[in-house]
Amino acid sequence: MKSIFTHKSETPTELQLQEALGEAYPFWQTFMEHTLKLYPEAVSEWHFSSEKFGWSYRIKDKKRVIIYLLPRDKFFKVAFVFGQKATDAILESNISETIKTELQAAKVYAEGRGIRIEITDKTLLNDILNLIEIKINH
Repeated sequence: MKSIFTHKSETPTELQLQEALGEAYPFWQTFMEHTLKLYPEAVSEWHFSSEKFGWSYRIKDKKRVIIYLLPRDKFFKVAFVFGQKATDAILESNISETIKTELQAAKVYAEGRGIRIEITDKTLLNDILNLIEIKINH
């Protein structure tokens, strides 16, 4: 699924993001603020990957992306890539079984297992906050 922001020449603004995400916007802010609080040296940036995918937002350290935030129409997705240590920590945690199942089913690449989780409301809020902590700590 493509980003709601598709014009390469136009980096999304905060107002455009608020309008696009609607009621999901506070959750985007929560995940962004939580990540930067736990890892203040992180760099956050908009990234245009291609016409096929459009704009995404990423928060990264020097070597890897901690979290991807993928804006859609009235919702967004969070995406993570977890190495084996982080995967093991997730499977041993109290994170929802749905997320654990998706992680176990994800194809394993050299950089780890990638998952995308749709955010429309607060249902998975605590799980995502925990995933951010696991990603940073592993």
